[in-house]
Amino acid sequence: MLISNKFMYEKEHYIKIGSPSDHLYYFFDYDERSYDINMEFQHFHHFYEIHILLDTNANHIIEGTLHQIKLFDIVCLKPYLLHKSEYPKGPPKKRLIIQFQLPKHNVGMLQQQLDEVLSIFSAPLPIYRFDSKYQNHLIELVNNIYQISKSKSNISTLTINNRFLDFLCMLYQYHKYNIYEPNVENSTVSKIYSITSYIHNHYHEELSLDLLSRKFYLSRYYLSRLFKEVTGFTLIDYIQMTRVRNAQQLLLFTDLKITDIAAQCGFTSFSQFNRVFNKWCKTSPRNYKNHANSGDINYNEVPIIYTRD
Repeated sequence: MLISNKFMYEKEHYIKIGSPSDHLYYFFDYDERSYDINMEFQHFHHFYEIHILLDTNANHIIEGTLHQIKLFDIVCLKPYLLHKSEYPKGPPKKRLIIQFQLPKHNVGMLQQQLDEVLSIFSAPLPIYRFDSKYQNHLIELVNNIYQISKSKSNISTLTINNRFLDFLCMLYQYHKYNIYEPNVENSTVSKIYSITSYIHNHYHEELSLDLLSRKFYLSRYYLSRLFKEVTGFTLIDYIQMTRVRNAQQLLLFTDLKITDIAAQCGFTSFSQFNRVFNKWCKTSPRNYKNHANSGDINYNEVPIIYTRD
């Protein structure tokens, strides 16, 4: 079927090349998501991810900041960035998720060129919206990849890789024409997500209900009630989960000592870190790290509670 008479879509159509542990990896996931299966908390990947909304509206939360997105908006997520999609109540929303990982060499361009192209993922606000002129060019390339996947050609892997690099280069070329502007209409929701954003940027510092209520000029009771109403979590739980998420990244992808990780993530002692980590991950930080070293951790998604994007 065609979305808005131009974007090729087939529910549960998947294009997969390699696996997340390979140097070259692609996964195109054409599917639907609904409010009922919104993930509970933000997650991260060790690969790049692109989210293209193929429906009227949804939200995307990046490092605690809420962004409203609409049809054909392109969300570009760099590795290890905490994020989640949030779909409204009602019929399921169509979307395309593209996960990818590119080798350091032999991808059709110099490493310096590739780094420049991928810089769009590191923009302060990596969400892209274009007028129809630029939008149509990008959609044409994605449609071409879809058509190639249907052809069952023996050279489809190479061709898909080349077409996707063309897509990335075009997105980089067009990013200066981005017309996306952040807009959260509900002032109450906006206030709470200003607080979650602050937590994500200051999780390594002292954080408490008293401190945040003073900083954002809200009463302790009002902040506590409103925070739970908007996010679904108590303020203390949200702070703990944000710290644990960042600790997970360091446990998985660095050689830092666990005591140093505890300090860097805002825990006042190793015993507190161990207790909070056990609470959310049902295992100790040391066991979590050991499982990662033995290959038991699924790097495709590193959740506290597993739900799909």
